[in-house]
Amino acid sequence: MTALEPVVSTIPRPRTIVTADPELDDLNSMIRFLLYSNEVEVEGLVYASSRFHWRGDGRGTEFFLPDREYDQKQTSWRWAPGERFIDDAVDAYAEVYENLRQHDPRYPAPEALRAVIRDGNIDFEGDTSAETPGSQLIADVLLDDRPGPVYLQLWAGPSTVARALMSIEERFRGTDEWEAVHAAVSAKAVITKFASQDGTYDEYIAPVWPGIRVIEVATLAWGYMARKTIRPDDQRLLSAEWMRENVAGVGPLGGLYRVWGDGRQMVPGDMTDYFHLSGLSADELRAQGYQVWMEPQAAGEWISEGDTTNMLNLLVPGLRAHEHPSYGGWGGRYVRTGEGTDTWGLVDAAFTPGSGDWASSGPSGDEGSVVRWFADAQADFAARLRWTVSTYDEANHHPRLSVDGGIDRDVAPGEQLTLTASVADPDGDGVTVRWWVYDEVGTCDHEAAVAPRGATAEVSIPAGARPGDTIHVIAEAVDDAPAPLKAFQRVILTVR
Repeated sequence: MTALEPVVSTIPRPRTIVTADPELDDLNSMIRFLLYSNEVEVEGLVYASSRFHWRGDGRGTEFFLPDREYDQKQTSWRWAPGERFIDDAVDAYAEVYENLRQHDPRYPAPEALRAVIRDGNIDFEGDTSAETPGSQLIADVLLDDRPGPVYLQLWAGPSTVARALMSIEERFRGTDEWEAVHAAVSAKAVITKFASQDGTYDEYIAPVWPGIRVIEVATLAWGYMARKTIRPDDQRLLSAEWMRENVAGVGPLGGLYRVWGDGRQMVPGDMTDYFHLSGLSADELRAQGYQVWMEPQAAGEWISEGDTTNMLNLLVPGLRAHEHPSYGGWGGRYVRTGEGTDTWGLVDAAFTPGSGDWASSGPSGDEGSVVRWFADAQADFAARLRWTVSTYDEANHHPRLSVDGGIDRDVAPGEQLTLTASVADPDGDGVTVRWWVYDEVGTCDHEAAVAPRGATAEVSIPAGARPGDTIHVIAEAVDDAPAPLKAFQRVILTVR
């Protein structure tokens, strides 16, 4: 197999806006997000507040922090003067942009990313008293004439998105257009959120905009408690050695990524942030005044990317996980909750949002639908960081995978169906194709049999399948490079 030239995919990319607060895990997630900015349309990068981070209004106004161990009044909370962590990440991206575009010309120019950075409602927790540049950007995107969906990622509190929706309501309620605008925005917006980090979702978004799809993506698997959840074989991916070789030691973006004991704090003097230190026990940290809520780890180890599950199901086009919450992908598989007309929660969540507990809220609580992909996501992340310091010929790239005849098929009960994959590798590597049925996703009560034969697979549709049943078949291609990469293609079979 000969090496192939880079190609530009014609698959439509999901549109998305990220809202984030200056927690170190948001910085780490932002670095990952920028490395996947070729896979999405970045409509906004918005500074947002939460119950954990807010700027203050700069006029000495005190805001009371109730019902917390640090119960007190503050003029700002865990927000550094001149905070610019999103800008810092984009600046590091700019340093490696020319390398990245060798690997995929769809990577946006740094100027395009800087053009959509905005301050949202960051003065206080849950403050929606005024429009902000960030809320205006979100409102403008939701009202534009492009068809949806637009994925609104809440890495922080919902207040900036709530203010955007309030502005739309204030503009249109009481007019002849309100009903149509309300329906169109409700159909267009898709909210993903890591819990409700202020009260504006419950107080405003849920009651006034109940038709918006809301996906609760809170997990342990990508956060500070990842060690409690990911599989034993994957624990090495949190180690100092792996992080140094594949992340922290790889170029400007990798060097910006936060690891244990790196000597940096997001906000100097923050007594809840002791991650810059190493070699001290929890008791020794408490003796210095730190509020220790996570066991210290060795220098150089993984800390957190808590908000990464907001983005993961947007990033692998062939898995099609962004098409519906129930489909499942790198960010997990979701089921309906009873909290609203179109609300979804992780099927096997180990974290109960709002409770502060890590008790099971799903069938097993093991987050299996997320952690099954953890190694794939980390390998892919490492490869993209390598792109930032490598020419095209020096790096590995994903196999090219498609399934002949379309990825949505009608089938009949008892039918024998042949699926054929077309596969190539841009680097000339050998590629192996694996076929499997994502049983947890399909709606057929009877098990479909798949007989793989290399690039083809024979699928036996159960004789007892009923009209409307679906079967999800995954083609998974992996190259034989020293650091292998995968490509995926989901085929959805619907019984007629």
